[in-house]
Amino acid sequence: MAGKNKKTSFGPGFLVTAAFIGPGTVTSCSLAGADFGFSLLFVLVFATVTTIILQQMTGRLTLGSGLDLGQSLREFPQHRLSRLFFIVLTLSSIVFGCAAYEAGNIIGGGIGLEIITSLPKRLWVILIASAAVFLLGRRKYKIVEKALVFLVCFMSLSFMMTMILIEPDFSLVLNGFLPTLPANSLYLALALVGTTVVPYNLFLHSSAVKQKWREKSDLGSLNKDLLLSVTLGGFISASIVVTSAVAFHQQGMEVLTGAHLARQLEPLFGSAAKILFGFGFFAAGLSSAITAPYAAAFACSGVLGWKGGQDDKGFRAVWLTVILAGLAVSLLDLKPLSVIVFAQVANGLLLPVASVFLLVVLNDRKRMGGLANNPRQNILGAIIILIVSFLGIWNIIKIFVK
Repeated sequence: MAGKNKKTSFGPGFLVTAAFIGPGTVTSCSLAGADFGFSLLFVLVFATVTTIILQQMTGRLTLGSGLDLGQSLREFPQHRLSRLFFIVLTLSSIVFGCAAYEAGNIIGGGIGLEIITSLPKRLWVILIASAAVFLLGRRKYKIVEKALVFLVCFMSLSFMMTMILIEPDFSLVLNGFLPTLPANSLYLALALVGTTVVPYNLFLHSSAVKQKWREKSDLGSLNKDLLLSVTLGGFISASIVVTSAVAFHQQGMEVLTGAHLARQLEPLFGSAAKILFGFGFFAAGLSSAITAPYAAAFACSGVLGWKGGQDDKGFRAVWLTVILAGLAVSLLDLKPLSVIVFAQVANGLLLPVASVFLLVVLNDRKRMGGLANNPRQNILGAIIILIVSFLGIWNIIKIFVK
C-alpha cells in the first residue's frame, strides 16, 4: 500500500483548493483589492494558514481514528446530550452554510453567462440550478467535470500571469502583508476568511483522505499534499487582490457589476478578457454549485449514519434542498455581488463550530493515539477559534451598532 500511495501522493488537498476557488473567492478578492488596495493581503495569509491547519487536523482525525469527520461526530461524543448538541449544531451549520454558498455559486455562474450574452441573469440561474439537479440526480457530473476544472484553472492562471504582466509596486504589495484593518473593511476581511476556510471542505477533505490513505504513516504525504495545494490556492487569491488593486483602486474606479470584474484581465487578453472571464466565472459557479450540495449531503449522511449512500432518500433530499434554497435566494431582487460576499461571511461565522469540535475530538488520546493534539497544536487551534469568533461576533455587532 505504501508503494501505491507514493505514486499518487497528491489529491485530497487539491480537492480543497478546487472547491474554494469559486465565484466567492474571485468576487471577494476583487472587491478587497478594489476597495482597499493591497491592505487585506494579510487576511489571506491568515486564511491560508488556517485552512492548512484545520484541514490537517481533519486529515489526522481520519488517519488516527479510521473515521471521517461526519462519522466522528456520531461516534466520538461519550454523552448523549453532547452528541446531540454537536450533531444539531453541525447539521444546521452545514445546511445553512452550503445553502448560502449555493446562492453565491448559482448567481456567480449566472453572472458569467450574462457577461458573455445579452440574456438576463435570472434565466441563467434557473438553468444552472436545473443543470446541478440533473447532473447530481443522474450522477453525470464526471461528464463535464474536466471541462469545468480546466476553465477554472485557466482563469486562475490568467490572474497570476496578469499580476506578473502589470508589474505592481511590490513595496506596496509587501505592505499589504502587515496586519492593519482599514475602516469599514471588517466585512470583507471576514468574507476573505469565509471563502478560503470553508466549513464543508473539512468534511470533503476528511472523506477523500479516508478513501486515499489508510495508515498513520501516511501523515507525511497528507501534509505535503495540503501544503502545496492550499498554498497555491492562497497565491491565486492574492493575485486576484493585486490585479484588482491595480485595475480599480489605483485608478479610483469602483466595481459595480460582475462585468467590471473582467477588466482585471484586460492587460493579458485585451478585448477578449470579458468573454474569457465570463466562461471562467461560469465554470467556477457551476462546479461549485454541484460541489456544495454534494458535500452537504455526504456530511449529513456521515453524521446521521445513513447506510444507503448516494441512493439514500435523505442523501438526495439534502442536496436537492440546498440547490433549491440557493435558487430561491438567487431569484430575489438582491444585488448579485452582495449575495456572493454574504455567503462567504456566513461561512466565516459558522467556522468556529467546526473548529471547536475538531479541537475536542483531537484531544481524545484513547482513540487518536500518537496523532492526538500536542500542546502546540492545541494553542494554534485555540488561537484560530478566538480570532474567527472575534471577527464573526464583531461583524454582527457592527450590523446593529452603527
